Amino acid sequence: MLRIYTTSGTHLNCSITDGLSDRTGFDNAIWYDLINPTREEEHFVESCLGILVPTRDEMKDIEPSARLYSEANAEFMTLTVLTNLHEHDPIKTPVTFVLTDKTLVTIRYSEPRPFAIFEAAATRTGGRPLPTGEHVMVGLLEAFIDRLAQVLETTGEELDAISRDVFRPRVKGAARKARNLEALIEKIGNKGDMLTLVRESLVSILRLTTFHQTSNNPDAKAMRDIRQDFKVLQRDASALGDHASFMSNKVTFLLDATLGLINLEQNQIIKIFSVAAVIFLPPTLVASIYGMNFEHMPELAWQFGYPLAICAMIASAIFPYLFFKRRGWL
Repeated sequence: MLRIYTTSGTHLNCSITDGLSDRTGFDNAIWYDLINPTREEEHFVESCLGILVPTRDEMKDIEPSARLYSEANAEFMTLTVLTNLHEHDPIKTPVTFVLTDKTLVTIRYSEPRPFAIFEAAATRTGGRPLPTGEHVMVGLLEAFIDRLAQVLETTGEELDAISRDVFRPRVKGAARKARNLEALIEKIGNKGDMLTLVRESLVSILRLTTFHQTSNNPDAKAMRDIRQDFKVLQRDASALGDHASFMSNKVTFLLDATLGLINLEQNQIIKIFSVAAVIFLPPTLVASIYGMNFEHMPELAWQFGYPLAICAMIASAIFPYLFFKRRGWL
């Protein structure tokens, strides 16, 4: 799909092209949005702007030289974005920005939510003026950063809830606690994966803005204003990256704490079995002695031998129990 946006002063007008041979009406286009493009749509954009649209395989390259470069008076910048965030199953996907003098081209093979948010704001009458493709790119990057900030805020609240479950559990019983802690480990792992992807996306935004600033011409006042916008984006992305690093440390702490609590629960269970074994060892010894059935055992002929043996076994079980209880081992 190819969406072409033209500016009308206060907002953008969107056109979804059917026929790709006629360029009429697109002379003042500032944004070409390629979504799962066909080869014909790519050729149309290439013929309009005189650039080569990168392929999907080229967008997946992770080398800086393949993601950030200048060619034919255009800047090619590939950003790592996240999709499916509302389903808590994030998927990272590349989005390429091709910026010419006044026009922006975006190539993507997914539907990140910030695109829809920015489009709704940009096509609304009375919004922020977007005279060039560079202004559109600033707006898109702001939408991506806002979305990542929301993800970090939500993840932080979920980590706080996990922390309460770890250190102030409401369940009782060793088995129920163990099962609950196992579920918490899975939740903590999911949050760690989310934060890793968020940090990767923020790093790609920082690299993109740095590359664009070094390639930009700071002479004109308009260019200086744009550079200021990019500096603000850099500061926001850097601050969010620091916050994501802090939350990653918290994830590590919660994981270590949860594993430690599981070890304590297991040690408690092992201690109970060990104490039980020690308590029943003396009665077992008494019973085994009088169960040997040797011929010369005087106690076997006693009238009160059996009651005395039972009392001896009970006393030998109670004494270790009271001893452990007094020492605080139970």
